[in-house]
Amino acid sequence: MAENFNGENFAGPVGIDPDWWRQAVVYQIYPRSFADQDGNTIGDLKGITSRVPYLKELGVDAVWLSPFYPSELADGGYDVANYRDVDPKIGTLADFDEMAVALKEAGIKIVVDIVPNHTSDQHEWFQAALKAGRGSAERDRYIFREGSGENGELPPSDWVAIFGGPAWEQVEDGQWYLHLFAPEQPDLNWKNPEVHEDFKKTLRFWSDRGVDGFRIDVAHALTKDLAEKNEDLPTEAQLQTIPKSDGNHPIWDRDETKKIYREWREVFNEYNPPRTAVAEAWVESERVPAYASPDGLGQAFNFDLLTARFEAGEFKKIVAQNLELSAKSGSSSTWVLSNHDVVRHATRYGLPISTEKTNEEIARAWLLAGAPDDQLNRELGESRARAATLFELALPGSAYLYQGEELGLHEAGQIPDADRQDPTFFRSPGVNVGRDGCRVPLPWTRTGESLGFGPAGAHLPQPTWFADYAVEVEEADSSSTLNLYRAALKARRELQAAEKLEWLETGSESVLAFTRPNGWVCVTNFGQDAVVLPEAVRGARFVLGSAEFDGENVPGSATLWFKS
Repeated sequence: MAENFNGENFAGPVGIDPDWWRQAVVYQIYPRSFADQDGNTIGDLKGITSRVPYLKELGVDAVWLSPFYPSELADGGYDVANYRDVDPKIGTLADFDEMAVALKEAGIKIVVDIVPNHTSDQHEWFQAALKAGRGSAERDRYIFREGSGENGELPPSDWVAIFGGPAWEQVEDGQWYLHLFAPEQPDLNWKNPEVHEDFKKTLRFWSDRGVDGFRIDVAHALTKDLAEKNEDLPTEAQLQTIPKSDGNHPIWDRDETKKIYREWREVFNEYNPPRTAVAEAWVESERVPAYASPDGLGQAFNFDLLTARFEAGEFKKIVAQNLELSAKSGSSSTWVLSNHDVVRHATRYGLPISTEKTNEEIARAWLLAGAPDDQLNRELGESRARAATLFELALPGSAYLYQGEELGLHEAGQIPDADRQDPTFFRSPGVNVGRDGCRVPLPWTRTGESLGFGPAGAHLPQPTWFADYAVEVEEADSSSTLNLYRAALKARRELQAAEKLEWLETGSESVLAFTRPNGWVCVTNFGQDAVVLPEAVRGARFVLGSAEFDGENVPGSATLWFKS
């Protein structure tokens, strides 16, 4: 049996439901931008601890912490230099333990990010690989190979990294290493048993400190099948045409990856209750159940709503497909509207709809154009965001919320180039401005140098209009988005039912309605004009709405909850 951080045998609290995650509300914290206690302009663990009462009042079941490990921040913390420690700029292991206790006492579980595809180039393993040279055991932990060209002066292939630029980087002795993301993020070699064992050690390390679950970054990219000869590697153009649906792609979503997660499941099951996990796997729909199966990670993210237009038919299709997938895997579905990688949904929904682009593509193009204010209808975006959130929270499965969405925050689109941090901005000039706009530190108070984020400034500039969305402002406004979220999460606990829904006839192509087994009814009007309440819902007791309900009509861009 494992030991917890006090050195005592840790079997988990008595009476905890091992299936707590199936319909949990999980709040994602981007630690560097949540709350800064020590005044170094970067959010920290003590800052999170100080805001536990806020999280408890909000009503979430768990928090998911984006990486807080030692990092040079080449990719916002996803370049990990040590998987079993805390970045000194964010705190210490003692601070983590203090935070864990405070969250547990508040009834909030903890999920942490694990980044298994790559390490930081500052990780002790990679530094040892650089010193050890060709053919060494140290280099075998990563993907090193000789270059192409007469003297190896060219990269092994012309592959392009996700953040832009070449996917191979040359080291001093002439060899090249693979990095699917930034050069500071060398890919690990998962054919090496040492890699397997070290990550199992990491999973136990955090589980022993009371962590309840893990979010697995780029879960579909761990194993690779690279031809021995460079000339046999596919070109970038060929790589893009290779199917990703049969488990044989050279880089993405290979069947061998699932074997790794079966190993991890054995580790998770050493604990009582078993530790949970959710995969960030951008894969074909039919491939999702393998990641979410009970003998694997147990759950996988469904990102479809991140790209969906605010349109009834599109939302209904997404819900139906993902509930079918979750039934195949035996898992529960996940629902996400915003996170640390995408434009905030209040902004996405306030931009003009295009039938040629996804909701996210429209938002990225808007950012690239300088985020012009005259293209963004903030009021409409906020109304649609509130409506989408109530729709999401009524669905069977777990809901993942991103810090600040409970305030109705828009994307901070107009960040000066000199202040940007995302590697996507630097490696894709003129193509993508990056993800900094959704990572700007939260506003807690109307005034102050960093609007209550901390006693000093903020590591990313907060726009002046952030003050209007501050926590203290919204707490005082009974109609605020914050108070809507609090009311919705409270009602959700009381209304929660079996993981099923039944669609109801609404008589309108712009209106969706469904009921849960205990009589919980959700009605969403995706149009901008009010419509008469569907016949199937009349007579039910009104519970909550994203907009004011007059007793007869569903307002435009609004969701209403009822109980029959």
